[in-house]
Amino acid sequence: MRVDHVAIAVRDIQAATQKYKQALGVADIEYETVESEGVRVAILHLDNCRIELMEPIGETGPIAKFLQKRGEGLHHIALQTQDIQSESDRMMELGTSFLGDIRPGSRGTQVTFIHPKSLHGVLAELCSPPTQSDTK
Repeated sequence: MRVDHVAIAVRDIQAATQKYKQALGVADIEYETVESEGVRVAILHLDNCRIELMEPIGETGPIAKFLQKRGEGLHHIALQTQDIQSESDRMMELGTSFLGDIRPGSRGTQVTFIHPKSLHGVLAELCSPPTQSDTK
């Protein structure tokens, strides 16, 4: 496994992107809407991982609720695995709790979230890159 990205919940994706772009000197930025998660995402590509700024596209999704409860800030860390099904099965056998099933994420990935109580208060996402058959 490796750190894939760090996700930050923001209220205004354009303003946040400008701040991060200036502060970090990032030029490689892409945008995507992930309907299944109810977010618009700005992906800032760094040398060794990504920062994903997430803005809710409605008032009822998980990021909207997070912002209402906690305000802007760190939402989760994402850990990349080549086989998300095997890794989540292994972790469940060890007693790890998940928030939902494996589902589509941004950029053609498959994702699932590990409940914060399983990792000492930290929300973590397991993500698996698209396979060759997923990209065709």
